[in-house]
Amino acid sequence: MQALDVTANNLANVSTAGYKSESEFYGALNASMSQQAPGSELNQAVNRFGILGGDYLNMHEGSLDPTGNPLDVAVEGSAFFVVQTSAGIRYTRAGNFHLNTQGQLVTSDGDAVLGQGGPIKLPGVGQVGPMTIPPGTVSISNDGTISVNGSLVGKFSLVEMEPGTQLAPEGALYFTAPDGSAKPAAASGVNQGVLEASNMNPVDGAVDLVSIQRNAQLMMRAVSIFNNDFNKTAAEQIARV
Repeated sequence: MQALDVTANNLANVSTAGYKSESEFYGALNASMSQQAPGSELNQAVNRFGILGGDYLNMHEGSLDPTGNPLDVAVEGSAFFVVQTSAGIRYTRAGNFHLNTQGQLVTSDGDAVLGQGGPIKLPGVGQVGPMTIPPGTVSISNDGTISVNGSLVGKFSLVEMEPGTQLAPEGALYFTAPDGSAKPAAASGVNQGVLEASNMNPVDGAVDLVSIQRNAQLMMRAVSIFNNDFNKTAAEQIARV
C-alpha cells in the first residue's frame, strides 16, 4: 500500500512543473539476532523478520519546456526558489509564477516568491523579502536579476543546499529543509520563458504500478498459505489437547 501510494502520487504529478518523483525502498531486519523467536519453525519463519521502509526523492532535473510567458522561470542547476508560505519558509523548483493584485510575484499557490534584500532573515542566506513587479516589459537574466523596461526591480534569492541535507516534500510543489542548510546559489542560474517539467517518467510509473499490483497478488497468496498452515497447526494441537 505504501508503494502504491508513492507511485500513484508520482503519476498524478506527471504534468506538475518542478515536481520531483519519489521512490520507495524496503529492507528486512533480522529481529532474532538478539534472541531466538520462540515457537514452531513456522512461527519462527514468520516472526524472524521485521520490515523497514520509506521513500527517497529523485532530485534529477526535469526537461525544460518553453512557454513564452515572461514570468515563467526554470532553474538550471541544483538551486531552489525561496517562498514565504503561511507555514514558514519553503523551497521550490516550480517557476510558474504570476503577479497578485498587489503586484507581488507569487507561486501558483499564491505564496510570495522571495528576492534578495528584505525584512526576513534566512539563516545562511541573509535578508530576503517579497518582490513587487511594476507594469512593463519583464526581463530576467541568468543570474536571477529582474528588470522592467530596463530598470532593475529585484533579484531572485536562489539557494543551494548543503551536501547531505534531508529535504522533505510538502505537497507537490514545496520542500522543507533544516534551518541553516540553505546557502546562496553558486553554480546555478535561471531561464526565462521556460518551465522545468516533472522528472517523473509516465511509462516507468505505469510499469511500476503493474509490478506493485503483481507483488500485491503474490503477497495475498503468501498470506493465504500462512493462514492455512496456521489453521492446520491449530487444529492438530487442539486435537492433541
